Amino acid sequence: MKSKKMIIATMVFGMAITGSAGVYAGTNMQKISAYLNHSIGFKVNGAAYTPVDGNGKTLSPITYNDTTYLPVRALADALKVPVTFNASTNQVILGSGSATTTPDNGSAITLATVQYSAAQKEQITKAFANFEGFETAYAPAQMISGDAFQKVVGGDDGVSFLFNKMRVNVSPRDYSYDYDGTTVKLSNGTEAKWYTPSDTAMLTFALADRFVTISSPDKSLSKAQIEKVAVSVAKLSK
Repeated sequence: MKSKKMIIATMVFGMAITGSAGVYAGTNMQKISAYLNHSIGFKVNGAAYTPVDGNGKTLSPITYNDTTYLPVRALADALKVPVTFNASTNQVILGSGSATTTPDNGSAITLATVQYSAAQKEQITKAFANFEGFETAYAPAQMISGDAFQKVVGGDDGVSFLFNKMRVNVSPRDYSYDYDGTTVKLSNGTEAKWYTPSDTAMLTFALADRFVTISSPDKSLSKAQIEKVAVSVAKLSK
């Protein structure tokens, strides 16, 4: 049997984008005979998933000529990839749509350099100095564009960098050890582990003599975005 190819298509995009049927009069649409395929199930990051529209109604894939088309809006939301529709160009846009991007897993990710002030660097250095044998200061050098660094906090379990959209903890302990998770390889070849101790997914990886854990407490960042930021954690530049 010919294997079916799974692609994300704009077959079901929601009335907020498509508008009424009259919008498409005179465009390059072609009438076809296809099937709603109710037999196909979904898993997203290992968990069962049912695509729904904006009103909570279950959506089914459409099979046509051995290709299965998926509802792009529902899948984009599940994968936490921004999706918009540009009516003037008649284009579906997945990702940020910015021209200055770094491609990752099919989405566009824009990074920005974290500009630590002299006072902030001093605070970071002091926070690490509280740990004997752990005095070398490490910090994330990049963040997702639009995020902002708030402060650094030293505690019993390490040093935490608080941003508007993420939290980066640098610790001498591996807090992911007791949890089941999924191993991934970052773009620099480092192995990292995704796990969910509560309701927030966390990414932990070893860096020199310490462990770095990154999460997005408000869940505004995708796993792909967090993995992209992770490779920027390094010794703090003076």
